[in-house]
Amino acid sequence: MPLLSSSYAPPLLFAHAHVQTVFPSLFRRVSIDYQRETIPTPDGDVLDIDWLKKPGAKSCLIITHGLEGSSRSPYVMGLARAMAQQGLDIAAWNFRGCGGTTNRTSLMYHSGATYDLHTIVSFVDSLSQYQNIYIAGFSLGGNMVLKYLGEQVFPIPPTVSRAIAFSVPCDLAACSEALARPSNALYMKRFLKLLRAKIRAKMEALPGTISDEGYESLKNFRDFDDRYTAPIHGFRDANDYWQRNHCKQFLPDIRIPTLLINAGDDPFLSASAYPTAEALASQHFYFEQPKYGGHCGFVAFNRQSVYWSEQRAAEFLLASV
Repeated sequence: MPLLSSSYAPPLLFAHAHVQTVFPSLFRRVSIDYQRETIPTPDGDVLDIDWLKKPGAKSCLIITHGLEGSSRSPYVMGLARAMAQQGLDIAAWNFRGCGGTTNRTSLMYHSGATYDLHTIVSFVDSLSQYQNIYIAGFSLGGNMVLKYLGEQVFPIPPTVSRAIAFSVPCDLAACSEALARPSNALYMKRFLKLLRAKIRAKMEALPGTISDEGYESLKNFRDFDDRYTAPIHGFRDANDYWQRNHCKQFLPDIRIPTLLINAGDDPFLSASAYPTAEALASQHFYFEQPKYGGHCGFVAFNRQSVYWSEQRAAEFLLASV
């Protein structure tokens, strides 16, 4: 224990990894009226938090998005709306440069940038209005959340009581190789295009510190992380970055109830991204592997427009397992 069986059954025609992965991005519409708050980081940068607040709420959910996502990503807004309906305040934060604000330092964001997550958690805790703070993370953001909870580098406030993560590349090296497969070529092309826009924004904001010359030669995450992520954030190369930041090594040291849900058909994940052994050996880390769901999918159709992942998050965060 704790290894959980899954109740997810996909709708007709949705038992397909790529349909699950692509459909929400293209067709899901969630309307949310966020309130923006920008807070400083210890190194002189800023982070944007988009709030949904309920009068008198005693609990808050911090939502952490994935690679090149934001608080406006459909999976973030879907979870935000569903949990707000449960009476929680929502703090959907944006990685550096992802909320529409170009960040002020040379740092960008990466899978293990738990110092920024800790800035958000500490700020929410400092408001002194919440009895419980929950944390949710998706994909890259899920890796960050699980690493934060297990690495024991930052003092986690006692108000942080539960966490949940979806579609997490627990083994960064192997999952980077999985995304480089020909079957994932369209995803890789899109990610590299979005990341180039970030590089160009940085070039304009901080002239002379970075360049996209020859960017066309980059074909995968190894190329990108070798050229940008690793040197910008103090790692030797992509391998060093991946090894030091994959969350799988930190799972045994998680000390609050935490659930990871990775679909068995997730096209972005390697076989090593399913940490069953770690869950079986833990009293705090739970793992659930639905057969279907794709990457950040888990599509469901109902009157409430709530996806299965959002219902599952409410069940886990607000009730006993």
